Amino acid sequence: MPLRTDAERWGAIARALHWLMAIGLLGEGLFGLWMTTLPPSMDKIRLYALHKSIGLTLLALALLRVLWRLVDGRPRELPAPAWQRHAAHAVHLALYALMLALPLSGWWFNALRGYPLQWFKLFNLPALAAKDEARARLAHAVHEYAYWLLLAVLVFHVGAALKHHFIDRDDVLVRMLSGRRRAAPRRSL
Repeated sequence: MPLRTDAERWGAIARALHWLMAIGLLGEGLFGLWMTTLPPSMDKIRLYALHKSIGLTLLALALLRVLWRLVDGRPRELPAPAWQRHAAHAVHLALYALMLALPLSGWWFNALRGYPLQWFKLFNLPALAAKDEARARLAHAVHEYAYWLLLAVLVFHVGAALKHHFIDRDDVLVRMLSGRRRAAPRRSL
């Protein structure tokens, strides 16, 4: 299994970053939604600190993913109508933008609330802005709505991948799952 992407398939590194981000963002979002339902307590404060540390980790992975995509390239496009190629490009741009916007808006919100930001209690990160409760509400709204927008774009992304796999019967999904091409269909006698 090659580490680098070639003309026919995504490389192992690109696939690993794809699935780490997918699982990480979905899990982090569900974790964030759950922790907001908890009553105030020291445990809730610790959960928020964990949420922030995971978010910073996802930001680092997102930056790595963007850099790797620029360095590694992508497989050749499979034949598709122009509108599908444009839609796929727009969805991928939206996903990359949201992968960055979610943790950055969380960092911004944290700073505007005047809270310290640590990464797994190992080191502090600088505040992105001075404390400002009015702007903190805006930052929180951006953070929250970005997650819901991410979910909507992900539904579209997954739906398109499944359409390619089950209806078009092409290699779009297979190239991201295993990196191998789909076996040629058996011909009936």
